[in-house]
Amino acid sequence: MNVPPSQYAMKQGKIQGHHRDRLAVVYVRQSTMQQMERHQESTKLQYGLAERAQQMGWANQRVQVIDSDLGKSGASVEGRLGFQQLLAEVAMNHVGIVLGLDMSRLARSCKDWHHLLEVCALFRTLIADLDGVYDPSDYNDRLLLGLKGTMSEAELHIIKQRMLAGKLAKARRGELGVLVPYGYVRKPSGEVTKDPDEQAQQTIQLIFTQFEKLGTMRGVLKFLVDNGIKLPYRLASGQNKGDLEWHRPVQGTLHSLLHNPIYAGAYAYGRRPADPRKQKPGRPFTGKIVAKMDQWQVLLKDHLPAYITWERYEQNVKQMSNNQNIALGVVRNGSALLSRLIFCGRCGKRMLTDYPSNKNKMRYACTNNRINYAGKLCQSFSGEALDDLIADMVLQALEPAALEISLKVAEDLNTEREQLHQQWKQRLERAHYQVTRAFRQYNAVEPENRLVARTLERECENALMEEDRIKTEYTRFQEKQPIALSAREREAIHRLSHDIPALWHSPQTSQADRQAVIRQLVDHLVVTVQGNTECVDVQIHWIGGNITETAMVRPIKCIENLSYYPQLLNRIATLRGEGHFTKNIAQILNAEGWRSANRNSEFSGGMVYAIIQKGLRSMKSPLAIEVEKNADEWTTDELSAKLDVSYSTIYHWLRQGKMTARVAIGLSRRIWLVHADEEEIRRLQTLASNIHERRVARIH
Repeated sequence: MNVPPSQYAMKQGKIQGHHRDRLAVVYVRQSTMQQMERHQESTKLQYGLAERAQQMGWANQRVQVIDSDLGKSGASVEGRLGFQQLLAEVAMNHVGIVLGLDMSRLARSCKDWHHLLEVCALFRTLIADLDGVYDPSDYNDRLLLGLKGTMSEAELHIIKQRMLAGKLAKARRGELGVLVPYGYVRKPSGEVTKDPDEQAQQTIQLIFTQFEKLGTMRGVLKFLVDNGIKLPYRLASGQNKGDLEWHRPVQGTLHSLLHNPIYAGAYAYGRRPADPRKQKPGRPFTGKIVAKMDQWQVLLKDHLPAYITWERYEQNVKQMSNNQNIALGVVRNGSALLSRLIFCGRCGKRMLTDYPSNKNKMRYACTNNRINYAGKLCQSFSGEALDDLIADMVLQALEPAALEISLKVAEDLNTEREQLHQQWKQRLERAHYQVTRAFRQYNAVEPENRLVARTLERECENALMEEDRIKTEYTRFQEKQPIALSAREREAIHRLSHDIPALWHSPQTSQADRQAVIRQLVDHLVVTVQGNTECVDVQIHWIGGNITETAMVRPIKCIENLSYYPQLLNRIATLRGEGHFTKNIAQILNAEGWRSANRNSEFSGGMVYAIIQKGLRSMKSPLAIEVEKNADEWTTDELSAKLDVSYSTIYHWLRQGKMTARVAIGLSRRIWLVHADEEEIRRLQTLASNIHERRVARIH
């Protein structure tokens, strides 16, 4: 601790009176708490610099020791309140000299070190270590101080590199110790094995079994909570280190458990590396990110005892990723059976589900063009028709395997019940053990020692009460769910195998259940609407690679968009020509199988009348010939075009009696047929020319 004064003899002339008028600050720092415990001599030597300051001429009351950074790394100024205090004191011109054991005590970062040098040079503050006294404003001293700071930073990087290299080498051998998760223990030899507690092992196995069955983390969590199943946890520290406790399941724990590759027997290192950009100041273990599997630094398969296979683990991870990805066809809330499963046959993009007013009326729409290019919808249609079609196709696909499905359901139910009853039996066994253990402890104490006996009596009573509680709950559970399926339950399952549609349409079957069934069979669909018509082409891509092509009829708003609209007009024109009224025409169309724009609606008299008014009158084809004309007869349209006069002029002449005409009943209206031979046409042309002359005269 005693340092020869000759160490400070060099360049003593640098210390001036104005330096001694200010404070001498001794900065003390050790990187970790472990260094403070194992290297106390270094700490004492740093505190001893206060005596050196007095030997250099500073009064005892003007020597200040800053030691609030003990146990903190010098790699950054973040979190080092002592170093920040030092900078503040120098910047306020309160410090004449800064003393440290060496440069690495002050800073391991060139950024922080040169910041201190700049401030000290500006306020003419000296820096001293065991090698001498330096003036940061002097060129040679500044050069030497900069070199020392660079070496200090490089030394830190070298130390870290060596430590990380050794750590990685040990990890590549699978020997680097990490905290083991639920269901595992680490022996004193360092070997990782499954938890020796049988109930702990079966609970972990039950979680993976239920996830394979249910497919969602929330479903597993609900199953555990509904059945009162808790998770086994070994205390990692404290007075009761190694004891087994049972904690309530939470979603975060299940997320970590299902994502951990150790349950597939793999040793992994580098799954959660630290991102320096996300680390919080003074907290080196923050900023963790989740790396992809191909970015893990070490992955050793079949290295540890496993609960599941590696293939099952990969499927679980993929399933959880799909559950979080809204772009994939996982089960979602809503009435749509095929949400996120449909692709547009026109542009190839995934179609979205739209609920315009309520969740019972929904549509499938391709909105890519509208969202990305402010264009029109690529195509859309009512979702009910497609859902019904695919549901029928799925039920047909399930029909051959109905008996096999019923047997599998019965087997799964039996297995699940056996697992649950096994859990209850193990809980009873553990409770009984706690009772016998409490009584052994009570019997081992001397009866006269009432101070201990009273405590053990309470423990016995608590253990007995807990055992009775578990027995009562187990009895209730047995009443609801016997161990084996009853004959009535087996008969119900067998009966449902012959009536899967009834099970599908049962009120007890939720929409989420139907979605889950469809997603077990259907990979995706490609749907194409033929123009604006009611015809829709559907291509079903089944899981396994098979493709089925079918078609459906969608409801549309405009009857003019029907693919058979021209044929419908022809048929109505024919029936009208035969003298049928609109009501009779509607009955004939319904009997012949014609349907309106709404695929489930029949024609009414009003609908036929609307078609006649809107459709037949606007036709510019041979269908427009509604009556047979005699020789030298003209329709008003034909005569107007022949004479080059307006329709109103023709009707004006008719009212004045200047033409001979008759009224005929057409298909959709009354039609005037004007008799006009060649002589009559010449007379009418003279009348028309007079009208044109008078019009020209008025203009001039």
